Amino acid sequence: MQNQRPDRIRKLLADLVAFDTVSDRSNLPLIDYIERYLGSLGVSGQRIVDETGQKSSLWVTVGPEDKPGLVLSGHTDVVPVAGQDWSRNPFELVERNGRLYGRGTTDMKGFVAVCLAMVPEMLAADLKTPINLAISYDEEIGCVGVRPMLREIARKLIKPLGCFVGEPTQMQVIIGHKGKHGVRATFRGLARHSSIAPDGVNAIEHAADLITEIRRRAALLAADAERDSLYDVPHSTLLTSIVHGGAALNIVPDSCVVEFECRGIGIAESREVTDAIIAWAKAEIEPAMRKRHPECGIDFEEILDYPALDTAADAPIVTLAKQLAGRNDHAKVAFGTEASLFVSMADVPSVVVGPGAIAQAHTPDEFVEMSQLEACGDFVARLIAHCAK
Repeated sequence: MQNQRPDRIRKLLADLVAFDTVSDRSNLPLIDYIERYLGSLGVSGQRIVDETGQKSSLWVTVGPEDKPGLVLSGHTDVVPVAGQDWSRNPFELVERNGRLYGRGTTDMKGFVAVCLAMVPEMLAADLKTPINLAISYDEEIGCVGVRPMLREIARKLIKPLGCFVGEPTQMQVIIGHKGKHGVRATFRGLARHSSIAPDGVNAIEHAADLITEIRRRAALLAADAERDSLYDVPHSTLLTSIVHGGAALNIVPDSCVVEFECRGIGIAESREVTDAIIAWAKAEIEPAMRKRHPECGIDFEEILDYPALDTAADAPIVTLAKQLAGRNDHAKVAFGTEASLFVSMADVPSVVVGPGAIAQAHTPDEFVEMSQLEACGDFVARLIAHCAK
């Protein structure tokens, strides 16, 4: 069965990549496919469908259902390919020189394919500890789809022992990642002909005051904030990422939208930083706008939010992950994952470990090396042996 593993992984990955699961589309055809595959092996799962009925996550248990298990978690959605210069069909798997090309091969259908490919080996083992597969949706737009599933897990009488989230880390064990809070600020000004500009309220100019303050606070975070050398950027970061406003050169702009984010080292630091900026803007910018006209002001809207992950280096889930990966090092990453939500929403100790390199994620001609998928297969095989003890 082990000799057939690479072929199973290739076949499953080719099938998964063929589903266009960009986040603005339904993932139900892919979920249908996974359920058919598992059903052919005598395994069933629990769907957790969203309110639209067009998206679903899948919770699967292999082994005894009356005991706490270990979770392998991955998402099914991928980022768009529009505007990217692909040299091949992004939704058709192509293998060349040991690399498997296609959208999602690294982030993170490769990991999902490995997990599914290992189900026959899970079934062949006499598992004393169950292995759960947590397959989610809409991770790329703010870890949306895993949340209803985690609420279901949190209500279960039997809580999982731990979770391995298979984002691309080149099979290095990741014990921490930054949290993120994103905010959209919509400035409501007052339009006037530009020849009588003082009679209007310039939304863009007031937005510029916010952008300047964000930049000032970002510099403070870089210079004075808490630092963690395990991160490649060892401090929290803050930036303005999107700005748009104005209609014509001769019109005082009555609208400007600014989107900004903080990626924080502390568990809740990202939200604390953005909340402080919002409070400052309401106290310093908005009163000046309203003084000019009472209907002017700023509307703030949360875009996305997830906490940081900070698993202790000596936690049992970290020790186990290192044993399964066959390595003794660990690190932290700046990109976010669903791992922190497993901890914060369901109290499930979690680490991030998966095949492929984050440098390949979201890129044209995305690829994962077959050797990485095989290493991930070895990781899951050791997990199976561990759960069969």
